[in-house]
Parts: sequence; structure tokens; C-alpha cells
Amino acid sequence: MTALEVTTEQHPGQTRVVLVGELDIASTQTLENELSAIEANSPGTLVLDLRRVEFIDSTGLRALIAADERARSDGRRLAVVRGPNTVERLLAVTQLDQRLDMVEDPDSID
Repeated sequence: MTALEVTTEQHPGQTRVVLVGELDIASTQTLENELSAIEANSPGTLVLDLRRVEFIDSTGLRALIAADERARSDGRRLAVVRGPNTVERLLAVTQLDQRLDMVEDPDSID
């Protein structure tokens, strides 16, 4: 099991949250705390970078859905950078890849 590391980076017009490790029941609260702090400052575009996520469980999926719902209700954009094949398969099976604003490269976001 790889503990989740959450790093926040500021880029022009966006705040990136880079996740490394496993997004699961043991680590989701860490992500939620970070997102709460960021969202309090009303970032323009919030980007969740999943490229280095090794595993996501149902609790992690729920955190992605909740972040998306908050962004939509606040009129903000939430973009999710595609992860490795295991993460992509899970998002496809759950059809979250259809609901979330999925991008290949965070540098391509306007």
C-alpha cells in the first residue's frame, strides 16, 4: 500500500492538485481537506492530476464526484488529468470518464 501524497501547484489560471499513490478509504480525507482549503479561495480552474495514482477505491471515486459537484454548483471548472490504465479502466467502468472533464495534459487547459 502506497500512502497518498497530495501536492498543490499554482499555474496561470489554475490550481493543480497532484496525487501520488493510492486514493482510498485511508487517504481520501487528506484529499478532501486539501480541496476544502483550495476551494475556499475560489480558484479559477481546479485540476486534479491522476497521472501518478496507483489505485482508487469507491471512497476515492466518491471524492472525485463530490469535487465535481461542488465545482459545478459554484460555477467553476474542475478538470481531471487522465491516470494510468488501471485508473482509466475504473473511470470507464463507472462511466465517470463521461461525467468528469477529462484531459490528457494539464498544460493544454485554457
